[in-house]
Amino acid sequence: MAAILIVEDEISINELVKRNLQLVGHRCTSAFDGNAAISELQRHSYDLIILDIMLPESDGFEVFKQARETPTIFLTARGSLSDRIKGLSMGADDYLTKPFEMLELLARVEAVLRRTQKNKNGFEAGDVRIDFDSRQVFYKGQLVECTPKEYELLEVLVNNRNIALSRERLLELVWGYDFAGDTRTIDVHIQKLRKKLGWENVIKTVYKLGYRLEVKE
Repeated sequence: MAAILIVEDEISINELVKRNLQLVGHRCTSAFDGNAAISELQRHSYDLIILDIMLPESDGFEVFKQARETPTIFLTARGSLSDRIKGLSMGADDYLTKPFEMLELLARVEAVLRRTQKNKNGFEAGDVRIDFDSRQVFYKGQLVECTPKEYELLEVLVNNRNIALSRERLLELVWGYDFAGDTRTIDVHIQKLRKKLGWENVIKTVYKLGYRLEVKE
């Protein structure tokens, strides 16, 4: 997976972001002020930077100037439209407004890495292989026929692997906020994926919540 530099001066936020990114397999380094981030970028290369704008020492814009075309997601304060516009005009790949949902950050990280070709174009676990570019799924070398929603649900589980997702959250991510059905839809699709991929013990049921794709990185 990717090497990510997290530049955020609030220790609790920095650690929370780091912990969640590591859960899905990324290698993370933390910096808590602008000068430390610049020093880190001079010593090592990264696939992605998650960069707060309001930092001690040097601000996020100064750090970004030292990033040397490294893909960057800016973190901005709520309502700071001028900061968002400035960050994007400087060439940032994305921005996220504080406070933010961790699942949204994870999704944006995967999207930026995919666009910049720094992420794997596929995923493998046991006998299952997924090709993200072609949206094809293979089990023991054989192509598995998946409906569009089965594939989208599978991709959400993979991108959020080792994280427990509620049925409601899975509905939002796959079917959208305006879906009129109920959470039993998730249960039906999960059972089909388990059967097709031999993942009865990989897609775990989280009691009274939802599901978690449990894999070892």
